[in-house]
Amino acid sequence: MELRRVVVTGLGALTPIGNTKDEYWDALISGKSGAAPITYFDTEKFKTKFACEVKNFNAIDFLDRKEARKMDRFTQYAMVASDEAIIDAKLDLETVNKLRVGVIWGAGIGGLETFQNEVLNYAEGDGTPRFNPFFIPKMIADIAPGNISIKHGFMGPNYTTVSACASSANAMIDALNYIRLGHCDVIVTGGSEAAVTIAGMGGFNAMHALSTRNDSPETASRPFDATRDGFVLGEGAGAIILEDYEHAKARGAKIYAEVIGGGLSSDAHHMTAPHPEGIGVIAVMKNCLENAGIQPEEVDHINTHGTSTPLGDVAELKAISEVFGDHAKHININSTKSMTGHLLGAAGAIESIASILAIEHGVVPPTINHEVVDENIDSKLNLTLNNAQKRDVKVAMSNTFGFGGHNACVLFKKLD
Repeated sequence: MELRRVVVTGLGALTPIGNTKDEYWDALISGKSGAAPITYFDTEKFKTKFACEVKNFNAIDFLDRKEARKMDRFTQYAMVASDEAIIDAKLDLETVNKLRVGVIWGAGIGGLETFQNEVLNYAEGDGTPRFNPFFIPKMIADIAPGNISIKHGFMGPNYTTVSACASSANAMIDALNYIRLGHCDVIVTGGSEAAVTIAGMGGFNAMHALSTRNDSPETASRPFDATRDGFVLGEGAGAIILEDYEHAKARGAKIYAEVIGGGLSSDAHHMTAPHPEGIGVIAVMKNCLENAGIQPEEVDHINTHGTSTPLGDVAELKAISEVFGDHAKHININSTKSMTGHLLGAAGAIESIASILAIEHGVVPPTINHEVVDENIDSKLNLTLNNAQKRDVKVAMSNTFGFGGHNACVLFKKLD
């Protein structure tokens, strides 16, 4: 059967550096860091005292007060970002066939704060199980797309993908394939996360995964820099409207880019560490290129997973050099996590939005905070260090990897 073309017609972003997609893009281009001391709880006894929190956000500015109380922050973020994307797409909710509109969402953890607070409340009580009746529906990872579909009446496929930090990229690839195969006309996809909590920070600290650069939070996320010491935890949401090309064209929709391919693979190596030779990452990028039907030389820009961890950054760049060969030095490579921190299950969504906007604006956002060259990284690679660079981006790749060895890769193309 002939596969349908899939395009991006709407974007929504709620991030540590901007609460709309336009604010997010402006902050990316200016090299703004979202890292700052944590405000949600007392960090006195924590090894890491900072994160990339969403700022100036009050759920009741966007949601009914009673409904907001029934939602964990990760769902609140999902609702706000998806509403922006739907409005941006100018999707007519009165005339669209809602049986053919789905919501496929990514979340690596889900309602961690809700789970944490309910258990703490029980532990501090007299042993009587007085749990909030909304405890379970607030916590479960699949509740975000459920709430989005309930609000708008979307009756197509509705579920959450969970593959750690690759979750929202997995969601986009599933959405791509549902539309390609003709099962849907429109899918709201993306991801959200809200793990800047006592349990989240404590858990990642125990793994020695987080930066402890408490004296300079804004410079702590420093992908590819020799002095990097771990990732900076972020939160927020990214929403993308994927649509059948003919459906979008028929309604006169603005088209940001075409989604031309998606790839998946597994490291099959270690619970948290990447394969040192990047075998799984090599496989996922090759899978994605093959799925898209393009050659490596056609890729102009790669937004890397680039978390600012000692092992991960080197392994990913080695894999890029292996897949792209001599062309690798002609690609604008970057890591927007240097500004947003690592949004875990939402990372693939907000980084894909950055790649899509790089295509639209002809500018590649920088990798900020780079000061010291890492001798383990090929100096010929253009890592778009510290300043945005103008580039006619025709094809952009977004890489996202997760604990458990989950690898996902998505390719976007400027519409011909």
